[in-house]
Amino acid sequence: FTTSFSQLPDPAIEDQGKDYIRPILNKYAALCVRCPDYGTRTNTVVLIDSEGRVTFTERNMINADVNQWKTSTYEFKLHS
Repeated sequence: FTTSFSQLPDPAIEDQGKDYIRPILNKYAALCVRCPDYGTRTNTVVLIDSEGRVTFTERNMINADVNQWKTSTYEFKLHS
């Protein structure tokens, strides 16, 4: 059994089900997912400027309640 990787991916196979799977992939690849029993519970942003100053901000959901969030921010400088 051999497979030629030059034949992959097969466009005919990729096109099968695309109208079904694309909305699902888009839903779960969203910036903030909201579904029953599944979803985003933490957002993190890390900013680093040209002088090595870092701002790390994280937002965490409290008790699985989409209306309650705690935001923490930390700032520090990278050592060279």
